[in-house]
Amino acid sequence: MAEFFKHSHALVESDTIGDGTRVWAFAHILPGARIGSGCNICDGVYIEGNVVVGNDVTIKCGVQLWDGLRVEDGAFIGPNATFTNDSFPRSKNHAFHLQHTLVKAGASIGANATILPGLTIGARAMVGAGAVVTRDVPDGAIVMGNPARITGHVDDENPA
Repeated sequence: MAEFFKHSHALVESDTIGDGTRVWAFAHILPGARIGSGCNICDGVYIEGNVVVGNDVTIKCGVQLWDGLRVEDGAFIGPNATFTNDSFPRSKNHAFHLQHTLVKAGASIGANATILPGLTIGARAMVGAGAVVTRDVPDGAIVMGNPARITGHVDDENPA
């Protein structure tokens, strides 16, 4: 059985939480979600059951991870970042088609960024605060704005 910290006001319904992970107050992790080791799941995070989070991932306050999201090792998701999994959302949409989104290893997503469904955020990429990501972000790219555009690359001068 994995050893992880669960705040007394967190609701953890998944039985797949890695060693050393910390789950803080008012977080809710649904059955079936898989969370790696050494993660930090901050206050008010909601994680649906068809979500996989790798090792050493930080998810800041107010983030919701919807079905179909995969987050690889070492990623950072800033406060109130928003993910989507449906391009045409409607109430009681029986034709719903789940779109999968991938956040690759070491990527960082800034506060209040919005990630549209079915995209890939590349390894070590950085998404600026408030950006609206409408297309894939290449490995090591720095993107900002609405819609998000490449403004630089992670390198020796921007070691991220």
